[in-house]
Amino acid sequence: MKGSVWKVLEPRNLELGPAKDIESDRWKNWRMALDEGGIAWLVIDKAGSSANTLSEEVLREFDEILADLETTKPKGLVIRSGKPDNFIVGADVKMFQGMQDAAAVEEKVKEAHSVVDRLEALPFTTLTIAHGNCVGGGLEIALACDHRIAIAGAKLGFPEILLGLHPGLGGTARSTHLIDPTEAMKMMLTGKSVDARKAKSLGLVDAVTEERHVRNAVRATMSGDLKTRDRGIKAAAMSSYPARVIAARQMRHQAADKAPPKHYPAPNALIALWEEHGGSLADMKCAEQASFARLVVSETAQNLIRVFFLRSGLKAKAGDESEVRHVHVVGAGAMGGDIAAWCALQGIRVTLADLDAEALGKAVGRANTLYGKILKDGAKVRDALDRLIPDLAGAGAARADIVIEAVPERTDLKQKVYAGLEAKMKPGAILATNTSSIRLEDLAKGLKRPERFVGLHFFNPVSRMQLIEVVRHPELDQDVLARATAFAGQIDRLPVPVKSSPGFLVNRALTPYLVEAIAMVDEGIAKETIDRAAEDFGMPMGPIELADQVGLDICVEVAAMLRADLDPSMPEIPEWLKDKVEQGKLGRKTGEGLYRWKGDEPVKPEKGAEPSREMTDRLILPMLNACAACLREGVVADADTLDGAMIFGTGFAPFRGGPMHYARTRGVDDIVSTLRSLEQAHGARFKPDEGWQSVESRQQADSDLREAV
Repeated sequence: MKGSVWKVLEPRNLELGPAKDIESDRWKNWRMALDEGGIAWLVIDKAGSSANTLSEEVLREFDEILADLETTKPKGLVIRSGKPDNFIVGADVKMFQGMQDAAAVEEKVKEAHSVVDRLEALPFTTLTIAHGNCVGGGLEIALACDHRIAIAGAKLGFPEILLGLHPGLGGTARSTHLIDPTEAMKMMLTGKSVDARKAKSLGLVDAVTEERHVRNAVRATMSGDLKTRDRGIKAAAMSSYPARVIAARQMRHQAADKAPPKHYPAPNALIALWEEHGGSLADMKCAEQASFARLVVSETAQNLIRVFFLRSGLKAKAGDESEVRHVHVVGAGAMGGDIAAWCALQGIRVTLADLDAEALGKAVGRANTLYGKILKDGAKVRDALDRLIPDLAGAGAARADIVIEAVPERTDLKQKVYAGLEAKMKPGAILATNTSSIRLEDLAKGLKRPERFVGLHFFNPVSRMQLIEVVRHPELDQDVLARATAFAGQIDRLPVPVKSSPGFLVNRALTPYLVEAIAMVDEGIAKETIDRAAEDFGMPMGPIELADQVGLDICVEVAAMLRADLDPSMPEIPEWLKDKVEQGKLGRKTGEGLYRWKGDEPVKPEKGAEPSREMTDRLILPMLNACAACLREGVVADADTLDGAMIFGTGFAPFRGGPMHYARTRGVDDIVSTLRSLEQAHGARFKPDEGWQSVESRQQADSDLREAV
């Protein structure tokens, strides 16, 4: 076979057949060839990238290719990817970063629309073959083709809402006119992808096939044998404006539960776009451009785009690929059992050790429930459970590449466990602790090989919280640190390297927030009002509910430790809260804590009193103050890493871009002066940390740079 396109495709064994190149070297990111039937095969293979994204350069080349095809008029066009894992994963998000001029954005969007409209208007049959991820702009290009075929295992979706946007390449209009518009809106409003089979049932793709059958599927498409699905009666009804008004009302109500409109404008913008223009494909495509441009320049979208890059930065810290094949977890409690279950879900052999057979049984039961929700396939659930091995004797420690201790937070107990483990572990294996707050220097006393001892602090619930704090101490070998960090990436988690210190980063910053909430309860402020103050700021849940989620016993222990080691001005834990812990009223896990719990939901009054601005500042600013201290002490390397850790470890309001970004946006002077006012009113615990001076200097440097540019 001739030409560079085949060199790219051969490793994936794509089914194309004999073909000849059509000047493939003209384009940097695309390859094209004709098959023996006169069908043009266009392959996107973005240069220097493991994934295909739509940049200005990629779209410009695509426009040139489409212009050529208008002239050459092949018998048909097949578009697919030369990447092993994806079709197109959306637009190049870098294009949107820092955008401030909505008119300029709209002009760029119009240019991009003209390219996709050109594809749609080609005078011959067009077909997209999608494998892996076909999302965002990738799906929008696919929708502009006459037909779509998905390779089994493909994922299709519109994730733009997670960036504070909605589709902007005609996807809002084409999707709602191709399939049931309420299903299309659901996809766009949730940002969730559907698998190939679901896409076929929705009518989003015309067929699902295996790679080896692609040529037959293409022949059937080009010959007209591939049947498309009718939109149905419900979809036709939604062309009526009154019907859309009723549906839009319900959509707004559902969206507001997940994304308050004052913080996240994109859902309402999308709903309004469809409600007003959903009866006309042309009108909706046109209105989409201005709506998308307004969202791009919004503070919410710019901050969520920042969060996207923060996540990418944390993911990149994982570095080299991990070679961990066997994990041994000691302790089958809530954390240990869930850590073991998660590692097994990621394809790793796991032994879970505990002296209590009942605890092991409960851990496996929770794993089975988790696997059922995520995998939704009996065979895959069975395979995952086969990798999770209960280990009463603890024999797995001798074979493991990494041993994770997850026993209760007692230094003496943990040290006793290490003494038994070190004698069993194989040479080169890593010993890790899941401690949430104890300094590693204290835990390492008595270890024969402290250089192999590292902290891997997971967050609860393990299956949902993406962050792992990778905790270093002075005696830790740098290679072990690198391997532990890579392991976090291997199990699909975001590693944040932190220095061993009381509470590390996340708990150090979160504890003043929780303790202040308890102090406010002690003053007689209603719990639901306190929670609402935090939720109105944008936190995913209030501090009272969070304390119950974490467990009041853990909160009391960590608060007492941090107060003793770091900040004696922190309010003491009130006796009534200690009494709750003594009585076993620990929060969600026992059914009662600060709230009573019904299943996984706290029982709250329908509506509490309106919180004041001071209440919000009393909760949020101590957290920011602790963050400034962590930066000053070098607990974390930089403000961006800190922001990412707090967003993915605590759920800190993503639309605000992270605590330090919020501080710079609000103004460091204002943060410091407010802290001083709170110090006068409520005591020394609000004293501004000296770390704000360096944050202020950084802010001034950034301001000077922007002015110079």
